[in-house]
Amino acid sequence: MPLSTKYLNAQPDTLPLQKIFSVRRIFTLLFLFPFAIQAQPSGYYNTAFGKNKDTLREALHQIIKNHTVVSYASLWTHYAQTDIRPNGKVWDMYSDKPGQTPPYEYTFGSDQCGNYKKEGDCYNREHSFPQSYFNGSGPMYSDLFHVYPTDGYVNGKRADFMYGVVSNPSFTSMNGSKVGNNTYPGSPSGSAFEPIDDYKGDFARTYFYIATRYKGEDAGWSSWEMSDGAELKQWAINMLLEWHQNDPVSQKELDRNNAVYNIQNNRNPFIDYPVFADCIWGNADCSTLTVAGSPKVRYINIYPNPATDRVHIHWQSPEETLTVDVFNTNGQQMHSEVLQHKVDWTLPVDTWPKGIYFIHFRGKDTREVKKLVVQ
Repeated sequence: MPLSTKYLNAQPDTLPLQKIFSVRRIFTLLFLFPFAIQAQPSGYYNTAFGKNKDTLREALHQIIKNHTVVSYASLWTHYAQTDIRPNGKVWDMYSDKPGQTPPYEYTFGSDQCGNYKKEGDCYNREHSFPQSYFNGSGPMYSDLFHVYPTDGYVNGKRADFMYGVVSNPSFTSMNGSKVGNNTYPGSPSGSAFEPIDDYKGDFARTYFYIATRYKGEDAGWSSWEMSDGAELKQWAINMLLEWHQNDPVSQKELDRNNAVYNIQNNRNPFIDYPVFADCIWGNADCSTLTVAGSPKVRYINIYPNPATDRVHIHWQSPEETLTVDVFNTNGQQMHSEVLQHKVDWTLPVDTWPKGIYFIHFRGKDTREVKKLVVQ
């Protein structure tokens, strides 16, 4: 499911940014957390701009390699900076239910595994890219960008299974994560773990990071269902790109990226610039992106698509005002709205007839049409 390349039609003197925050918000954050927050350093990605495909991936590899390696034991302490919920509890993507009360929460330190017999007993350290496929060696073993705090029991159920799409689960966790046979088109048969939709993008960008950080450094790694060493297999690329696009970068990921940077001194490029993923593995073209100037790159994403009851619209450059008009195939206008300074917007479609619709986005520098299927 390739990204539209419309948002790449920026002026030659513009700099693409993943998120644009108001100056007021940036200074507020720096004032409140002068030592805890360090954003992307100026010029960090300069050598990657203007490149595409594997040349871009190699340039990003050169930027993020040789990170500061921390000990595996120190992850327990680092999680209090990288994976902390607003209420101070552990942010566990295998148990969290965004927008709802999670079934259980963990306190840093006191709830570490340990032994477990059921969900909610304790949390441990999950290698989202299974350590068995790189022989438990470093620096991968303690790389914070793919080792997350998760419920021990669910982590055990995931084991070293591939990520995938599960239609008939043999196990479903309290937050809806599933284990069962992989039914994603083109995937090999076998057990898979499917995280909930809200975190699929997080894990996709994690795998893009692994494939880039350890590009050419995977001697001795095993081949498994999702990759040959650090080289992702095509079916996995297809699925991860879908997850990447349908679950855009969240504030949680932005904050985690900054926190890990403060510890490891490297970043996940696919959180800072989501377009990089499609320029490497998809159909977008980053060769025209250059350094300097103000950000004008447009990135509009609608999900889920097809939709049943509502569709979420995520767009980049919230300083711009967008007019959104929705038409059916007969040219009848179904909705019209002006979006001002919004990053995410939800459009109810539960009363619309099933069919194809076209969403027109119009702004100062934006003219784009997205197709939406309601079923």
